[in-house]
Amino acid sequence: MDNLSTASTIYALASAPGKAGVAVFRISGAAAQGALAHLGVTKPLLPRIATLVHLKTPQGAVLDQALALFFPAPYSFTGEDVVELHTHGSRAVTKLLLEALQAAPGCRLAEAGEFARRAFLAGKLDLAQAEGLADLIDAETRAQHAQAVRQLGGANSEQVEALRQSILEPLALLEAYIDFPDEEIPESVLTQMRTRVASLTEQLTRLLDDGSIGEKTREGLDIVILGPPNAGKSSLLNILAKREAAIVSPEAGTTRDLIEVPMEIAGYAVTMVDTAGLREAGGAVEAEGIRRARTRAAQADLTLYLYDVSDTAALRDHAAQAPTPGLVVLNKSDLAKAAPTLPFPYLLISAATGEGITALIDALTEQIIARMEHHTPPVITRHRHREALADALATIRRFDPHAPLELICEELRLTARAIGKITGKIAVDDVLDLVFSRFCIGK
Repeated sequence: MDNLSTASTIYALASAPGKAGVAVFRISGAAAQGALAHLGVTKPLLPRIATLVHLKTPQGAVLDQALALFFPAPYSFTGEDVVELHTHGSRAVTKLLLEALQAAPGCRLAEAGEFARRAFLAGKLDLAQAEGLADLIDAETRAQHAQAVRQLGGANSEQVEALRQSILEPLALLEAYIDFPDEEIPESVLTQMRTRVASLTEQLTRLLDDGSIGEKTREGLDIVILGPPNAGKSSLLNILAKREAAIVSPEAGTTRDLIEVPMEIAGYAVTMVDTAGLREAGGAVEAEGIRRARTRAAQADLTLYLYDVSDTAALRDHAAQAPTPGLVVLNKSDLAKAAPTLPFPYLLISAATGEGITALIDALTEQIIARMEHHTPPVITRHRHREALADALATIRRFDPHAPLELICEELRLTARAIGKITGKIAVDDVLDLVFSRFCIGK
């Protein structure tokens, strides 16, 4: 998306491709109304009023009836003249309309994220809000929706900008003394500077020490089911997924690779991972599956240890290990004569009858809520944000009040610049490309 010209008028299908009742096309730029004339609509549209229009191909054939809306600059999403066409959502209409717009003077097909990028350049959104918009479009769970709405509304940007301003204000004062080297800096100014630096250091440290909740909300939590062969891991995965995601067989070692199933628990995105049974491997393939299982469990947000309730040797080995975080679940309760007495808490279930599954889901919900909801809403929702604040913290920690004034000011400028990367308060083309290239076409 390098060096895209905002002089051209862009168009795209803004709704999902494919057959639908209604399709929405967006045209943005100075030639937006001219594109309408190219489609046979010669009567000017009234701003923000839906108008029934009859669209025609460049050859004069009837293309479709549509609703047209005109949003004049600067009161539009992009800050430019914008026309939206709501047509019937057939593939034929979509194909013919895109071909007609391609032939319209001054128009070209938009690239991914170009509408949102123009909105950013027009000051309608900052970078964090633009990412919130992308997250809102992609949101599949309640938690993802709530986080995206908050970010799009500017709550995260306000906190980030407050951090940046806390340094810019005293920095401006210090820079004034560089221009007047004969003037002695008052002690009150230096005291204010030390206080601001200490406060910012504390705030940045706290924001970074958030357990990556924002990223986990966007990307989902990993819950790994770990245990020996034939404990019922695949059966449990199928019950939780409510479909046959994994092959179930009495033959030990059926699962050789990781099987991942996305789902929603407690309003959060979760990836449930079935793994190879842990034992002495019978071959190279099974050994690799066991290695992957252990590696994934070490990286998981929550591990679910599953055992056959009658497997006393495995339960004895688990008890002998150092306490490990996670849930211990004993399966095949329908075959057990009585609940065993063990030196650690556990849940008793039967993957065959469904007994205890509700209690297990309740326990998983409790674990997820404890992991995700005891913090204030996160400011960091992407790795890009975390890198920016980590850079700012590393820079501000180099602050030395006894250093030359020019060096102090440079460190403070670098700190403010790093924080500004989150909202786009600096002009960095590669950051813009990273953000907007991930948008869908038409947004």
